[in-house]
Amino acid sequence: MRAVLLMTLVALSSAAPVAPARPQTFDAQARALDGDTVAVDFRLLGVDAFERRQLCQRVSGCWQCGKVAQDFAASALRSKTATIKLTPSSSYGRPVATVTVDGRDLGERMIRAGLAVPAVQYLRSDPQRAARYQSAFAQAKAARAGAFTGRWLEPSRWRQGERLRCER
Repeated sequence: MRAVLLMTLVALSSAAPVAPARPQTFDAQARALDGDTVAVDFRLLGVDAFERRQLCQRVSGCWQCGKVAQDFAASALRSKTATIKLTPSSSYGRPVATVTVDGRDLGERMIRAGLAVPAVQYLRSDPQRAARYQSAFAQAKAARAGAFTGRWLEPSRWRQGERLRCER
């Protein structure tokens, strides 16, 4: 019995200590939701979703594809735990991250739903994600999902002031 106890103590003392998780820090613009709750905005890596006020066009006229994109993301995140992986880059003064909810990449889901386009120029260091995003985009266009049922502008062009005829 003493031998077993001694061997156990030796084994435990020689085991490598487990290092505590290092807290991650990043700089970001933050806002107070209330006195003890702070929110930080960040952008999705490799994804350019339609802007909240952006409109897309169907045969029946303009529709709020940007608001639908926002609602889709909100619904995907609602009451779920999101795994957020920060990248070392920033965009429009905000940190950039990938987000996974229930094991599914939020950016890929947005693209597949026809509510975002891939921005693969930001995915050079992640060619597998770039390929998934391009595949999701091709599938969304083929299925005529979301904005791909009609005319739409790249969100980057919309931010630069271009508008569809039905928006004017």
